Amino acid sequence: MIKHATASVFLFGLVDGGWRIGLIQHPRFGRWMLPGGHVEPDENPAEAALREVREEAGLEATLVLPFSGIVPDYPAAVRVPIPLWITEQQVPAESRLPSAHIHVDHLYLAVTRSATPTTDPELPFHWYAAGDLPSLTMFDDTRNGAYALFAIIDTLVPPRR
Repeated sequence: MIKHATASVFLFGLVDGGWRIGLIQHPRFGRWMLPGGHVEPDENPAEAALREVREEAGLEATLVLPFSGIVPDYPAAVRVPIPLWITEQQVPAESRLPSAHIHVDHLYLAVTRSATPTTDPELPFHWYAAGDLPSLTMFDDTRNGAYALFAIIDTLVPPRR
């Protein structure tokens, strides 16, 4: 089966004094999902993740990078930010891609300094608190990842000065 590189973003922002996760309402799946999509030929997964946030949510974001251990010095190499997780998901055929395929999804964590979109989002977008997640129509893996990140977001993102 054909595999496509994709990137998705657990997007967090400080809204009304607390952390919220930003989700888009996917038009085909009818669920609240992470901003994300296919990696274009001229970008790496990290670049795609930030582009998808700009397009789908109308926001500028900064990746929060996990500890990557010891990194050797490769002076000529460009280091691509590593995601939190990489998963494979089977996806049904659609109009743009007429056969079923697999998304190799690079899942990133990002934060935004402004909760208000700077451009019109392509898709319905909303901020949600952890307590809102049980009532949302969303995939269980997204909900579980969001819960895990809500539990540690304060340790991952330095306080603002």
